[in-house]
Amino acid sequence: MLDKLVLSFRRRPRVVRFGGRPFVSEGLKEHFWDDFYHRALTMTWPAFFGLATSVFLILNAVFAMIYQVDPGGIANQYPKGLAGAFFFSVETLATVGYGDMHPQSIYTHLVATVEIIVGMGNIAVTTGLIFARFSRPRAKIVFGKHPIVRTIDGKPTLMMRAANMRLNLIAQASAQLHLLRMHATPEGFQLRRIEDMKLVRDRHPVFVLSWNLMHVIDESSPLYGVSPESLAASEAAVLLTIEGVDETTSQSMLARQQWDIKEVRWNHRYIDLVRRDPNGINVIDYTIFDEVLPLDDEANPLS
Repeated sequence: MLDKLVLSFRRRPRVVRFGGRPFVSEGLKEHFWDDFYHRALTMTWPAFFGLATSVFLILNAVFAMIYQVDPGGIANQYPKGLAGAFFFSVETLATVGYGDMHPQSIYTHLVATVEIIVGMGNIAVTTGLIFARFSRPRAKIVFGKHPIVRTIDGKPTLMMRAANMRLNLIAQASAQLHLLRMHATPEGFQLRRIEDMKLVRDRHPVFVLSWNLMHVIDESSPLYGVSPESLAASEAAVLLTIEGVDETTSQSMLARQQWDIKEVRWNHRYIDLVRRDPNGINVIDYTIFDEVLPLDDEANPLS
């Protein structure tokens, strides 16, 4: 059974998304314990605790069977047999040591010594992984579902919306925007090109609420003179990265969002998040964060 699980894990394809499209890897020899630390940090909390519990139970079951080699080696063993040896192993591996059951032979003392060493290592590794998972910085930055293209100050402009959901200060926030698309060279060689896209403002000194990021589509822009259809044919995608320092923890925060070019809404506008209530208080409404509206009275900004 274990061999089948390991083989299925090795044969399971890894899927990564790049340019808004999934890529399935083949030919990589992957073992279960390869890069275990990274796996332990990136798996879900239920999977992590399930794995830790499974390792704990398996270790105790193995040591229980080893203790049973000397049936009389555990004093006051209750219940008799494998179950009692399992509970004694749990107490020993966890270094609890209630004292009711204790080793009474040289063999059992030696096994208990080995188990305590293994238990200390297991507790240290598990505690370290839990601390690393809790201490790992996570940016609570959300992005609008749809970038938009509209005319601003007489120029076609690509806009994206981001918001800091923690509502705390992210100092010296910086943003980078890139266009990913397939490019054919004159020699007929196909390659995926990553092109920089200049932002009107690529830094935000006090990113607390929301941030509208804008890229002017002028002669220096990779989007200049192209149509939505040609961008879709080149498998284009827009990649936005925001990085800053969380004032609360003084940790560097990183958030990234990628949109397929089909998710861009042309000739649309965002709904304003901020409004004033009857008492004159500014209210920022995140329930409409992803909503966009068409601008029927305007022509296509790229035409």
